[in-house]
Amino acid sequence: MDSTRVTEQPTSFERPQPGVDPADPRGALLRTPPPARVPGTGAALPVQGHSGGEPPAPGAASPGAGPPGTAETVTPDGTGQDPAAAPGSEHSQPGAGQGAEPDTHRPRPVPEGIPVQPAAGQGRPERSPEGTERRTGQVTRPGRPTPMRRDGDRLRFVGAATRRIARGIDLDEIVMGLCRATVPTFSDAILVYLRDPLPVGDERPTGPLVLRLRRTDRIPAERDTEGGFMPVAAPPEPSELDSVGEELCTVRPGSALAEVLRGVRPVFTDAPAAAAALPELLGADGASAVPDGQRAILAPLRGRRRVIGAALFLRRPERIPFEADDLLVAAQLATHSALGIDKAVLYGREAYIADELQRTMLPETLPRCTGVRLASRYLPAAETARVGGDWYDAIPLPGSRVALVVGDVMGHSMTSAAIMGQLRTTAQTLAGLDLPPQEVLHHLDEQAQRLGVDRMATCLYAVYDPVSHRITIANAGHPPPILLELGGRAEVLRVPAGAPIGVGGVDFEAVELDAPAGATLLLYTDGLVESRLRDVWTGIEQLREKLAATAQLTGADHSPPLEALCDEVLDMLGPGDRDDDIALLAARFDGIAPSDVAYWFLEPEDAAPGRARRLARRALSRWGMEDMSDSVELLVSEVVTNAVRYATRPVTLRLLRTDVLRCEVGDDVPQLPRLRQARATDENGRGLYLVNRLARRWGATRLSTGKVVWFELNHG
Repeated sequence: MDSTRVTEQPTSFERPQPGVDPADPRGALLRTPPPARVPGTGAALPVQGHSGGEPPAPGAASPGAGPPGTAETVTPDGTGQDPAAAPGSEHSQPGAGQGAEPDTHRPRPVPEGIPVQPAAGQGRPERSPEGTERRTGQVTRPGRPTPMRRDGDRLRFVGAATRRIARGIDLDEIVMGLCRATVPTFSDAILVYLRDPLPVGDERPTGPLVLRLRRTDRIPAERDTEGGFMPVAAPPEPSELDSVGEELCTVRPGSALAEVLRGVRPVFTDAPAAAAALPELLGADGASAVPDGQRAILAPLRGRRRVIGAALFLRRPERIPFEADDLLVAAQLATHSALGIDKAVLYGREAYIADELQRTMLPETLPRCTGVRLASRYLPAAETARVGGDWYDAIPLPGSRVALVVGDVMGHSMTSAAIMGQLRTTAQTLAGLDLPPQEVLHHLDEQAQRLGVDRMATCLYAVYDPVSHRITIANAGHPPPILLELGGRAEVLRVPAGAPIGVGGVDFEAVELDAPAGATLLLYTDGLVESRLRDVWTGIEQLREKLAATAQLTGADHSPPLEALCDEVLDMLGPGDRDDDIALLAARFDGIAPSDVAYWFLEPEDAAPGRARRLARRALSRWGMEDMSDSVELLVSEVVTNAVRYATRPVTLRLLRTDVLRCEVGDDVPQLPRLRQARATDENGRGLYLVNRLARRWGATRLSTGKVVWFELNHG
């Protein structure tokens, strides 16, 4: 999903509570019932500041109350007389004179995010008989409480809002937390603009300052019916606040908007500077839709080093305007949101770097090797810890062989990923030397010791030969592989465990096993079979049973699809089984039939190229590929000529027929041939040039006993 897309979502209300008016623009605010009368006295019971529950029953005396007809007010100074409760004061209680009963109960806490509202006639501005508020002159509806008239309400709201903003860990969560916390409690609508692109850390932005509308939120159209809530069946009519805002805004240097953003402090939009900045931010049409007076606040969002955006808080014309203290509330919301956005951007950059490091450490694609099909999976331990030390690899070797590697470095950090990358590179280099598996593990152990102390890892290295249908495996403290045969039988291979890489001074042992055609070898890390809920051997047995059950679904004559098999294996993971990274490598052994292989030894003499051409022609005739004879004979002659020129021992020639025709020529000279451009007067140096022009692919690999030069041709 595009992270810059503007989202506008109506704020949903919680489940209606008793005495709540959901149609109030400030959201789910509490409606205070009229005070009850004490029978026989005419005195009103004191109103409790509770957030829910039933009111006291008529006639029921409060605990600690005196006899009817007496009144005693307990004040902080202990005099029994509240000097603030003078007649006509905003803090006076109804019936607080003679005959009123004291209120000794403490108000109950209200749900987080909903300010405590004053009870009827308690801490509320007086209204004139015409229904206007004496202090502001605004017309208010009877029974509608005014929002946050006390400093305590604002403090509780700011505390709840900042906690909600701080819960976000990424950019979208923080912006959504700001919107949800302010609408409808503080404003009827909000527009959040962020810099595009957002600077990261100490980066100096280049180019002009561009603000993009990141998110909007508003109160949905609702109606109140007899104190209850009923959603509107028809689509709501467009409000004047719906047309406010444009997606992009370029801030010109020295403009009114630039000056407001530079000032950092929130301002009312009726101020001259803000009034001139609105058309630049919202466009001419959007600025005209902003309510008049102090019903909109423009708050710059400043991170640690620079302004990164702006927030516009709006109230509808029928609602009372913002007050001067509301600027402090907007400043707190903007500051916490901006700092959270700054941290989210930094966190996103760190997560991106970690993901890129992990991705580059693992193979982007698996190679296509002759006689074997491959599939792999990698799962991090968690979304918040995507870096680990697990890796897998498949490395083509001379003679159509392939090396299969799975390893696990201890830890889940950037250091583990870096060590994993070095060990994987070392394994690839050693595989290119065509060393035996036990020698590869021995050199990996030495490399881990050179990297530092306590650089421990487990590794399993296997080499598959599709011609001989054999596999050679060496293990360094890794869980054993599982072989799934064509008939559905799954077997845990008996491979000596060995010591982990990095211990030092330990010999590794290799075993050679049969790898029949149609069988599947599964290599994995311990994160697949070990967790807090099960030990490693229990997990291995469950994995073996899972493979056998999956193979039975496809029948005894067909192997399960390789990709689907990997998915089925991962489905065995339960909710508590994701304690570690998981690397999975599956290899399906197709092999090469003996009838598709032709192999000869040639003496290093001048007649060897001619003999090689005749042998190649006969093999192609036997395979029904006579149309390729000319190309194959020419290339075989050139490669064999280069080999016998420097060889002292017999030269090997092998032809393999698979989906392509592969030719391999081996000798005992370790120097690899290099492609060069021959001059017109040169008598040689054109052999590899012809191979490069006519072959589909070609290459040379150094062996412990010499080298192999190979090329491939597509079937005619």
